[in-house]
Amino acid sequence: MSAGAIIMAAQIYTLIGAGVAALFLTIGMDRIDEDARGAYAFRPLLIPAVLLIWPLVIWRWLREETGTARWQARHSPPRAAHGVAAVLMALVVIVTLATALTIRQTWPADIAPVQLTAPEPAQ
Repeated sequence: MSAGAIIMAAQIYTLIGAGVAALFLTIGMDRIDEDARGAYAFRPLLIPAVLLIWPLVIWRWLREETGTARWQARHSPPRAAHGVAAVLMALVVIVTLATALTIRQTWPADIAPVQLTAPEPAQ
């Protein structure tokens, strides 16, 4: 029952994304990006991306159409997050290494080592 609901939700999400992709790639792209006017060969390459991130495409399209987008500050949030992401990634590496060293398995000391021999050649 829940697997069917997940499949249905994925199908609905993809269908909405297909509609957004059709509208955005035919109408919207020309309206918000003057460099994309007349460039129709690359638009089919954008279909998979628009299918996946259609809520972001709608949000950015609406901001561009209404004039509320601040073009100069478009890269500020990602750049501000880079420092935080770098510190978090360093901490994750340190915690992972420390955890691996503390929970590693030790070899039992009471087992005698066994010398391996080469396999007999096939005749």
